[in-house]
Amino acid sequence: MNSSYNQTRGFGSPADPPMPLFKRVTGNFTGTTDEILQWAACKWGIDEDIVRAQAAKESWWTQTNVGDNGESFGIMQDRQPFMAWAFNNGAGDARTSTAYNVDASLAVRRSCFEGNETWLNTPDRGRDYAAGDIWGCVGMWFSGRWYTQPAVDYIAAVQDYLKNKVWLTNDFLKYTG
Repeated sequence: MNSSYNQTRGFGSPADPPMPLFKRVTGNFTGTTDEILQWAACKWGIDEDIVRAQAAKESWWTQTNVGDNGESFGIMQDRQPFMAWAFNNGAGDARTSTAYNVDASLAVRRSCFEGNETWLNTPDRGRDYAAGDIWGCVGMWFSGRWYTQPAVDYIAAVQDYLKNKVWLTNDFLKYTG
């Protein structure tokens, strides 16, 4: 079901990203959905099974998925109001390219992991933000906060998908073909 989106390369680095790290986002890859998830995981230094589990939680690996009342798009549910730099309304953006969608979302995860998202210590949080916490960054992706209850619940759901390797189950494989 992702075939055409998997064969669409990204449009290249964003012109004016909010973080210098995001200039590395290109989406310059084609392959199967799983190959794209592996490529981006390797590029950004994030465990590929965590990426698989999170993609399953976000969209059941469906690039055409739209969520958050029309604000989030693709396999990783890149949220346009907060990631305008990843949407250029043309070919190869976070809506039309699986590789670009995953590349952009994992750049955000990597930025969080490296300690660049210090604003997370400003709003409500369950604990103080610090670099090096991949699970905190996974929760932040969902809730926009650091270890608040919605983030903790989301982390638990992704960890459950990871533990059960949901992407290898018959139900998942039947759906994704």
